[in-house]
Amino acid sequence: MSTPAPQATTPEQTLAWEGTNRTRAAAAAGAAAVLTLVGSVLATVAFNGTPAYPDKVVTPLDTLGHLASGTAIPPGRAAAQVLYLAGHGGIPVAADVIQGLAGLLLFFPLAYLYTATKARHPVLLRATLITAAVGAAAYGVGTAASGIARYIAASGLAGDATNKDAVDALNGAGVLVGAGLQQLGGFLLGFTLVMLGLNAMRVGLLTRFMGILGVISGATFVLPLDQQGVLRSFWFGALAFLIAGRWPNPVPAWQTGRPEPWPSAQQLREQRSGATPVPATPAPAPRAPNPNASKKKRKRK
Repeated sequence: MSTPAPQATTPEQTLAWEGTNRTRAAAAAGAAAVLTLVGSVLATVAFNGTPAYPDKVVTPLDTLGHLASGTAIPPGRAAAQVLYLAGHGGIPVAADVIQGLAGLLLFFPLAYLYTATKARHPVLLRATLITAAVGAAAYGVGTAASGIARYIAASGLAGDATNKDAVDALNGAGVLVGAGLQQLGGFLLGFTLVMLGLNAMRVGLLTRFMGILGVISGATFVLPLDQQGVLRSFWFGALAFLIAGRWPNPVPAWQTGRPEPWPSAQQLREQRSGATPVPATPAPAPRAPNPNASKKKRKRK
């Protein structure tokens, strides 16, 4: 972002800051959505293009037989596939680098949405901005680094490598460190999306649909619910339209600089029917007992 986020602002200052940084945040959100999809498509193409090598499957019984007879254990399917990756690593490495770049770009729309929400909801934790920054950096760098390290490990295998050699290579330090950074970044980004989805929806910056979908998208960074990233791509693409002011229906909170909570279901029903809520009628006060009532009864007797 070009200017630091305002700490205590009036609605006019909030709108001025949002107008200055809107274009960059919307462009970053849109680019992250597109790059996530492109990286996902390339990864799918690379995975589907890897030969299955059914004739190179080595079962545990085959391994025991080779050991008993003293013959060399053949390379096996896993080794053949890793060696194939060494010779055709351009597409999978490009997929990981593109998805890593998409992860880095996520910080800009998340920081923009955090600042807009914080201006209307000051109790929002500042830790949300920190998790957005650390999460985007860790996820982006970890995704790219693990892909590159995997390719380097595959390229270092000899032609007669066994399945064990292939597994050991793919579990090297570089691959594990990259994967660890990716998982840490995914957890932090998931937390950020959940916090922003709930709080931005509460002040009216996100519609209910966008708020709930943001929470679900955050969960997909941790749970294997959207491994291709399609849901996240859709959410960040929609966020780009919302930030840019291209949302189909007006969102008052972006126009006033103030919190504009969405009406409840009961309020919507009352608006549609045009009815005015009728205040509840107070219950009548209990009457005090009449001390002359018993005397009148006695006289009648």
